[in-house]
Amino acid sequence: MCDTFVALPPATKDGSVVFAKNSDRPAGEAQGIRTYPAARHAPGARLACTYIEIPQAPETHAVLLSQIGWMWGAEMGANDAGVVIGNEAVWTRERLGPPALLGMDLVRLGLERGATADRAVDVIVELLETHGQGGACAENDPGFTYHNSFLVADAREAWVLETADRTWAAERVAEGWRNISNGLTIRVGYDKASKAVREARPRPDFAATFAADGGGVLAGSRQDWGTRLLAAEAGRITPETMMDLLADHDSGICMHGAFETTASMVSELFPDGRHRHWMTGRPHPCRTRFEEVAFPSAEAAE
Repeated sequence: MCDTFVALPPATKDGSVVFAKNSDRPAGEAQGIRTYPAARHAPGARLACTYIEIPQAPETHAVLLSQIGWMWGAEMGANDAGVVIGNEAVWTRERLGPPALLGMDLVRLGLERGATADRAVDVIVELLETHGQGGACAENDPGFTYHNSFLVADAREAWVLETADRTWAAERVAEGWRNISNGLTIRVGYDKASKAVREARPRPDFAATFAADGGGVLAGSRQDWGTRLLAAEAGRITPETMMDLLADHDSGICMHGAFETTASMVSELFPDGRHRHWMTGRPHPCRTRFEEVAFPSAEAAE
């Protein structure tokens, strides 16, 4: 499940960019706050992700992650360049492939390798097209698998990236607010797309073409609620606004039950390079304190 939000000027109170996400996962699944330092890697190094190995990058950013205990990737996180990413499960008309990169692996890879939001999107789609996405997304349920959408932001802009197997489209968000939940929402206004989408004539409606349910936002859905809650606070959105939104029960954004909100994150990104991050690392933001988390400072080398 999950809900991810971003607010940009002029929707924010102080001109910052504010990002937030609830991670909704099987009840009781552990999710912890982890930090990994920036690193340089030897030529030819390989990287073991959750299910597959891929070539390692020459250098990686320091990252702060909300990480599920059994997987390499992360539900959400930030890097030392001020990039933040969260992902969502989506169900599409495209096949569900064999074990490959999980959406959570792609979150971490985008953060480790992307110095800007724009570059992180490019990292994710390059890896997606090369290696594919697939594999069980729950430790004890091999049938729980899905495709992914992502919300990627820095202090200048945000991107919504939606995928259907190795096909994708990305929409730039320059101002105001945007939120994503568990469906495809990009129509024809995308700014980047995979080759087959770019070259199709007429320009395809991405959500209508690839979503299992036809795409769009249903009235009364968590995404619809989230959009309306953000709109009501436009011009005065702060990190505290987002923390309150993540704890909202009427909308179902704060989730309880067989699936529950197992961890939450809020980030504030400033044009001067400052960035602050708050995480829970525990379930239920309605009753869990957000703690500010700092980055590791040391650089590691392999």
